[in-house]
Amino acid sequence: MIKPLLTLFAYASLLPAAVVEKTIPYRDGDTELEGFFAHDPDVKQTGKAVLIVHQWTGLSDNERMRARMLAQLGYKAFALDIYGKGVRPQPPEAGKFAGKYKGDRKLYRQRLAAGLEQLKSLAGASAADIAAIGYCFGGTGVLEIARGGLPLAGVVSFHGGLGAAKGQTAQKDTLRTKLLVLHGADDPFVPPAEVGAFHEEMASVGADLSFVAYPGAVHAFTQKGAGKDNTKGAAYHAAADEQSWQAMQEFFQRVFASE
Repeated sequence: MIKPLLTLFAYASLLPAAVVEKTIPYRDGDTELEGFFAHDPDVKQTGKAVLIVHQWTGLSDNERMRARMLAQLGYKAFALDIYGKGVRPQPPEAGKFAGKYKGDRKLYRQRLAAGLEQLKSLAGASAADIAAIGYCFGGTGVLEIARGGLPLAGVVSFHGGLGAAKGQTAQKDTLRTKLLVLHGADDPFVPPAEVGAFHEEMASVGADLSFVAYPGAVHAFTQKGAGKDNTKGAAYHAAADEQSWQAMQEFFQRVFASE
């Protein structure tokens, strides 16, 4: 049974002592990376694990918070690192880093795969027992996981970019995971044309896609640090934040139960 939302968000602000967390150094070739792993041995374990892909400023307190919340739900959670150890750019510089990987989807997918391998090792889980979630830049990342054919149970994009790189759209013979896209209906950074093209792409390959658009929400609606001014294009929206977290949990129940 899904815990009440208020209880979930209380856990996010007060870290239970039982949660075990650890910084995890790892590598992708010559690049040093540093992720964050959390689980709670005192909570009944689901036997499943969740990969978390960070937003454009790199692995931050937001992803650590979500890892702890997932741990309280019985998942083993690993927040990966795309950029490299100690590389945590702030706006506007963060845009250059995110753009580098959006412009080189092969490298992006390589870093995503490196993080997945770490989680499989840490959690002792197969790909079928793992889901991935991502925020903004990371929301784009989990869709790349799906397009790249990694056979996870499911992926969840929170206010992520939806566009595919030229020549790298989803293919019917490689898309092997279920998708949940949680979108701000008023997001100016992901305009209706991009949303429409994404739906066409997914329909063309018969994707198992659930898509939710939250009225009144713009980009970064789960990020409290984004402020509350929708005119800036990115702002926190408490209702969309809570509702999307519950939608994720219900999605996990479906995709893991269908194995």
